[in-house]
Amino acid sequence: MLILLTLLSACRTADMEPGVPAPNQPPEEQLAQRFMISAANPLAVEIGNDILRRGGNAVDAAVAVQMALTFVEPGESGIGGGGFLLYRAAGGGEPTVYDGRETAPMAASVDRFMFLGLRMPLWAAIPSGRAVGVPGTVAMLHRAHREHGRLPWPDLLQPTIDLANTGIEMPLRLQEQISRDRSLRLYGDTRNYFVTQWRESERRLRNPELAETLSMLATQGPDFFYEGPLAQRIVAAANGRWPWRSDITLEDLRNYRPEKRQALCGDYREWTVCGAPPPSSGGIAVLQILGMLEQFELGALEPNSVEAIHLITEASRLAFADRFRYLGDPDYVTVPTEPLVDALYLADRGRLIDPERAIADPKPGQPGVRPEIEEAPDPVDEETAGTSHFSIIDAEGNSVSMTGSIEAPFGSRIMVGGFLLNNQLTDFTFRAVQNGFEVPNRVEGGKRPRSSMTPLVVLDGNDEVRLVIGSRGGSRIIGYVVKALIGVLDWQLPVQEAISLPNFVYRGKGLELERGTELANKAAALRDLGHDVRMVNTRSGVHGIERVDGGWRGGADPRLDGVAVGD
Repeated sequence: MLILLTLLSACRTADMEPGVPAPNQPPEEQLAQRFMISAANPLAVEIGNDILRRGGNAVDAAVAVQMALTFVEPGESGIGGGGFLLYRAAGGGEPTVYDGRETAPMAASVDRFMFLGLRMPLWAAIPSGRAVGVPGTVAMLHRAHREHGRLPWPDLLQPTIDLANTGIEMPLRLQEQISRDRSLRLYGDTRNYFVTQWRESERRLRNPELAETLSMLATQGPDFFYEGPLAQRIVAAANGRWPWRSDITLEDLRNYRPEKRQALCGDYREWTVCGAPPPSSGGIAVLQILGMLEQFELGALEPNSVEAIHLITEASRLAFADRFRYLGDPDYVTVPTEPLVDALYLADRGRLIDPERAIADPKPGQPGVRPEIEEAPDPVDEETAGTSHFSIIDAEGNSVSMTGSIEAPFGSRIMVGGFLLNNQLTDFTFRAVQNGFEVPNRVEGGKRPRSSMTPLVVLDGNDEVRLVIGSRGGSRIIGYVVKALIGVLDWQLPVQEAISLPNFVYRGKGLELERGTELANKAAALRDLGHDVRMVNTRSGVHGIERVDGGWRGGADPRLDGVAVGD
């Protein structure tokens, strides 16, 4: 019972922090003429910028930054997880998405997270072997580098190898996470690495085992990860976690392939917004929300006003209804991607929004047929709130927007080779059939779970990059990114100010307002409009870069340790 209570407490508190702090750097430090990186840790940003100074491009820097984050921000993302990398080449052309989303073992079945006919609690599923998906980050980065990189692959891993061997002062964010998350003390993996180093007086973070893993990965490439001794260790560790062991096999790892997909793009006012297509729900959801809001003059409304929050929330509620009904892995279910972002469909959906009253029960629509399906069942879904995002612009104008994740903070709590394995399979909808409706995001062998990751690039009327942006935060990512987008595009705020605005998020569980901010004063008025309002401690992680006269201006979420720096 003590173990169960500890896990429950950890899942409820691991991502709870007070309101918005001041930005981590003065505005003049967030300007650059040639190139820039915005990410959640200054050391990762510096490593990436050094790659750019040495003649590397945005993809080279992305590899180096993600490897660094595996060490300096281990609870959020890393080579034991997956992600989406959106690449846009300088000089125009369609943006490309590299899909490194994890996959379920081929033996996985729809009842994977059911126990005695009941839905397994999320807090119990997270640290189980059943939650571990086949990691995709390494394969995804290697493919993107093979197709676009300039510097040798080993050169991009060496800075993190050196850093992990010599050690660093433990980042404040990581210290906070360790102190709050009692579940780390329950498992030998996380206790011996995180808790032991946190308890030492110097609190110096070293990871020679990760350094050795990256050294082998540098010389042998992805084969070391997916087919060699490391693959055997990953399988053994996931299968050895009790209770609810994994059924992942060496063949599952050996057969993993990253996907290359065309970015999903749509118009919003005078801009073109491009994001990741399914199995990510982020691109579709953001384009739907923006498309429904296009009929409203958001630029005439004040940021943080009740009117603006109400309209954005209503569009989000309608988008999330469609998300549950249609979104899943397109290799397993038919996703009507283009119809869902069709301008006429979204205009019809947008007309369901009443500026004076919240919709009592938002339902999904049926693209090309009707804007609302009144008989549709209400969704039952739950997601955690980990992940990390970084944005990069190189000296030639190539851009990368990448969101990577191991899912919950500290993933499955299983460590192999100095890194954490993900718990991404908890992104599947646990109950496969709800009210007679077969859920698209149900568990199936080899399938990629639906994601909320939302790496974006915004293009202006001259087909040039206007903004590169994304966030951490589980299913809250969509709301975090929409707020920042509207802040820059409609309210004409500098990207840092847009990121720093208090968060308000709908993700299927009522309207969440960021506790400790001025939004507390808006709660009563929003309730009067019919919203189920909750004051919530949240921690977003929005990192973006926007084009300005003479170069670039960055923004880093002050809720994390990150910075936006360039030359």
